[in-house]
Amino acid sequence: MTALPLEIRTTPRDLAPEAPTTGPADAHQVLDRCRSLVRPALAEAVGRLHPWIGEMAAYSFGWCEVGGAPAAASGGKGVRQALAVLGAEAAGAPGRAGVAAAVAVELVHTFSLLHDDIMDGDADRRRRPTVWKAYGTGPAVLAGDALFALAVETLAAQPGGGGAVRTLSGALGDLVRGQADDLLFAERPWTGPRRVRPDEYRTMAEQKTGALLGCAAALGAVLGGAAPETVTALDRAGRDLGVAFQIVDDVLGIWGDPRVTGKPVHGDLRERKRTFPVLVALDSPSGGALAALLESGEDPAAAAALIEEAGGRSAALAEARRHIAAVETALAGAPLAAGAVSELRSLLDFLVRRDV
Repeated sequence: MTALPLEIRTTPRDLAPEAPTTGPADAHQVLDRCRSLVRPALAEAVGRLHPWIGEMAAYSFGWCEVGGAPAAASGGKGVRQALAVLGAEAAGAPGRAGVAAAVAVELVHTFSLLHDDIMDGDADRRRRPTVWKAYGTGPAVLAGDALFALAVETLAAQPGGGGAVRTLSGALGDLVRGQADDLLFAERPWTGPRRVRPDEYRTMAEQKTGALLGCAAALGAVLGGAAPETVTALDRAGRDLGVAFQIVDDVLGIWGDPRVTGKPVHGDLRERKRTFPVLVALDSPSGGALAALLESGEDPAAAAALIEEAGGRSAALAEARRHIAAVETALAGAPLAAGAVSELRSLLDFLVRRDV
């Protein structure tokens, strides 16, 4: 993968690495191919749920409206399920060997979104009411729990499923720890010994975002019969990808073009989020002035300018570049099938480019 450009504008394409020779169109094809492979198995799994819970799951995937009427809403690009399929193929197995892993990871990802939306009080996701707004908080919690249980059941039923369940359990433990830290960060002061440090943020991002991305590719490899070093390399690549993804998201949350990102300009500053550019700037000589601006919440544009002057944006991009390089190192250091790795690189680049 190529490095992030040294100078950026305010669109996702400029904030992330330049496209590889395969180009983003190939990544769309990879996603389409993997979704078409996984969708029947995912629908079959959801069909085993209690009908009411199954409806909430289908609603969260964009398959239906409240009440069960068919819908054409976007349920997401299916990046994690694609990573699972490609993980199996990278290990030299056919893509269908990773389908159960793809179903399990997609179920877990959706479970986490249902619960995250409740914790964050988010009323909308993908331009529709979130499940808790559409069905109620209690039903949404129940649906999330059911999806988690279904994910474990799906993996446990596979040959060698015990190892796959252990891999998933480890990732889930990290995800929960990362989510806990993210929630607690909001309660900590902007300055002083209890302020959030950049290294704490890196750990949180790897756990909250990277663990499930790494798990997706690793699980596909596990079910594809990969050697332990291959599983470890794919997991490591996904975790570093997650940190890069989260940091690019942070940059977009402050400086991104709303016409492209769909987010309000300076949105993360208005919400006073502890993001990587902010944390780096708080450690600069301008940290005291920035903390006062953030605490007041009165002038996010001035805060954004101060963060950039203090080096927050450039440091964030440098950190993202470092983790993208680590992804490439992990992929280069394992015996992986060349064709699958080419598609995997295209997909990983696509994810960091924030076209998803």
